[in-house]
Amino acid sequence: MESQSLTVFLICIGVIAIDFYLFPGMRLGLKKWKFTQGKPFAWTYWSLSIIITVGVAIGVFAKMHLGIRAAFLLAFFLLFISKVMFLPFILADDIRRIILKLKQPKKTTSPKAPESNTIPRSEFLMKAGLLAGSVPLAGMVYGAISGVYDYRVHHQKLYLPNLPKAFDGIKLGQISDIHSGSFYNKKAVTGGVEMLMREKADFIFFTGDLVNKRSKEMYEYQDLFSKVKAPLGVFSSLGNHDYGDYWDWPDEAAKLADFNKLVATHKNMGWDLLRNENRRLKVDGEEIAIIGVENWGSISRFPRRGRLDLATKNTDDLPVKLLLSHDPSHWRAQVLPDYKQIDVMFSGHTHGMQFGVRAENFQWSPIEYIYPEWAGLYRHGDQQIYVNVGYGFLGYPGRLGILPEITIFELKASADPSLQKKA
Repeated sequence: MESQSLTVFLICIGVIAIDFYLFPGMRLGLKKWKFTQGKPFAWTYWSLSIIITVGVAIGVFAKMHLGIRAAFLLAFFLLFISKVMFLPFILADDIRRIILKLKQPKKTTSPKAPESNTIPRSEFLMKAGLLAGSVPLAGMVYGAISGVYDYRVHHQKLYLPNLPKAFDGIKLGQISDIHSGSFYNKKAVTGGVEMLMREKADFIFFTGDLVNKRSKEMYEYQDLFSKVKAPLGVFSSLGNHDYGDYWDWPDEAAKLADFNKLVATHKNMGWDLLRNENRRLKVDGEEIAIIGVENWGSISRFPRRGRLDLATKNTDDLPVKLLLSHDPSHWRAQVLPDYKQIDVMFSGHTHGMQFGVRAENFQWSPIEYIYPEWAGLYRHGDQQIYVNVGYGFLGYPGRLGILPEITIFELKASADPSLQKKA
């Protein structure tokens, strides 16, 4: 813990040091705007920089609302990238100045000739640096405007050698992290639900975080998500935000009463909420297990209410076991070492940090430094996990590069052909 504290402290000091180096250059690049040369601008700049840096440091060690923490992290990261993109221009100008100074004679009586450029070189470099540094911030605004409801359907084949033949080719849908308390455009949300229903999945999973803080956030959206139906059922699980831990309740009784309302919301929508239990899904006389646990996260601030020992009871005779568990860290912490019989775990939680790059053969987000499994399909031996990057959003009201996801799986009763080729 001491080494981690020292690392965070050094990073914070480093960021402030970079600010001291960049600030004069930024003022030079903006000198046509007189307000940037005054004390109010300087106070605003330094206040924001210090607040964001300190906020990130506090978020690492203290309990902080996840949305606020995510907002601090995203603001810190985007501003840091902006500064890094600005930095080469200032360095180039300083190197240019040093070279010019070295070339000048040591003694001169004649005044320095003015530069012939319409814009002095230093000012030009600072303006170019500011333009480069503004790109990440422009992207953030674009993500808020266009990315937040830009639902994408991901099709994924899921190979399960022990899958009963009756399930071969069956379609499974997954959505996760609705976070209804963040929505502000019901028409756009409706469009996503309609996209899911057009896929005609045979059964559907919802893997937690229906709300941000309280059950009432679903009042306006319960009728909409009640339309999420499938012939073999809709199965759901709870996420860390579903327990009311992010709201200040007058007492535990009020918190429990609200939690019971949220549980009732699943039932009202026709969703089968699995709380450390399982269901036997039958097709043409053959069965597989659908297992659902309450939230379990390896990071200490998240609740650990999942009980795989209870959830897996009476499933030993079933050839395939599919697990709904909100937090992907559960996979490495408990599923892989202790529950080899679980074939695939379905998760959400990470949101892909709502920022990054996701292409067919490449993906990256800052969240990968916290969660090794953060988006898409992963395999370890015979076990797999799929992490859905979420339907809704939290904190930053946008998505840049990591768009809201609807996943449609096709279950295949065979081994993964790509693995066979490697063997």
